[in-house]
Amino acid sequence: MRDEPLVLGIETSCDETGVGIVRGHTLLADALASSVDQHARFGGVVPEVASRAHLEALVPTMQRALDEAGVTLADVDAIAVTSGPGLAGALLVGVAAAKGYALAAEKPIYGVNHLAAHVAVDTLEHGPLPEPAVAMLVSGGHSSLLLVDDLTAGATPLGATIDDAAGEAFDKVARLLGLGFPGGPIIDRSARDGDPASIAFPRGLTAPKDLAAHRFDFSFSGLKTAVARWVESRERAGEPVPVADVSASFQEAVCDVLTAKAIDACRSHGVDTLVIGGGVAANSRLRVLAEERAARHGIAVRVPRPQLCTDNGAMVAALGAHLVAAGVAPSRLDLPADSAMGLTAVSVPG
Repeated sequence: MRDEPLVLGIETSCDETGVGIVRGHTLLADALASSVDQHARFGGVVPEVASRAHLEALVPTMQRALDEAGVTLADVDAIAVTSGPGLAGALLVGVAAAKGYALAAEKPIYGVNHLAAHVAVDTLEHGPLPEPAVAMLVSGGHSSLLLVDDLTAGATPLGATIDDAAGEAFDKVARLLGLGFPGGPIIDRSARDGDPASIAFPRGLTAPKDLAAHRFDFSFSGLKTAVARWVESRERAGEPVPVADVSASFQEAVCDVLTAKAIDACRSHGVDTLVIGGGVAANSRLRVLAEERAARHGIAVRVPRPQLCTDNGAMVAALGAHLVAAGVAPSRLDLPADSAMGLTAVSVPG
């Protein structure tokens, strides 16, 4: 419909340069440039390398998105940009570019929360989000459970990681096994040939003594250490390391904890919709296990297709479109890049 807001979104919070264009709930363009290959030799994202890659990629990625959507910058109703959280230097590139485009085209600008955008992107595939809903966001930097009453007004944090996030643990274990970077998709592939029950790795913060204070919180540092010690013990004994079995058992431990706590959060708050977002939401085992456990309790699981789970401009544009449609005031042109933006802030106020 022509009266739905046409919003352009810019994402540069980590190592993906994304520009998306959305009209209402319809995705028109999702252009992406990744610098992951530049980080692979370091085994993780290097902030300065990411920032320079964004500088080089943003203008051509913007042009590809406009061409794909068949629109010009003058056609859009608003520009949304990830203001935080994320890597400070990377965020600054996107925010500065968004300000320049907004000023030149005389368009309102919305600085938005990266994590809220991961929830909003689901509406591009599955339509309006039932409210309330529980959102589980799992990525390299975040493992969080949120109660979402209104996508444009903020969310109530239920739990978060107290050390390593799930995606971070995938990267570290993949490096330990010599599988490369990024760890998530590589371990997912390796696990297909392994036995998830072959090694009894620990499930962090699931013991009765932990649940009183950390019922909905996550901890994957101990699991990562347990994998390292198990591998080291095999190597000291001169025995081969069954990489596929380690991958499958580690992945099962992560997905077991994530899905158990997410379903528990839904049931304890009387919510029948679970949205899963973030890069780890692309994990095949997480999707299957979440569906299986949710079905037992009549809970619907909504997960975007894998390409929309990782960082992208479409999710930023989707959240921006929600904010415009709801009549939320745009941000000021001097909006900051906030690397530590809190989970409850959906957008930077005007």
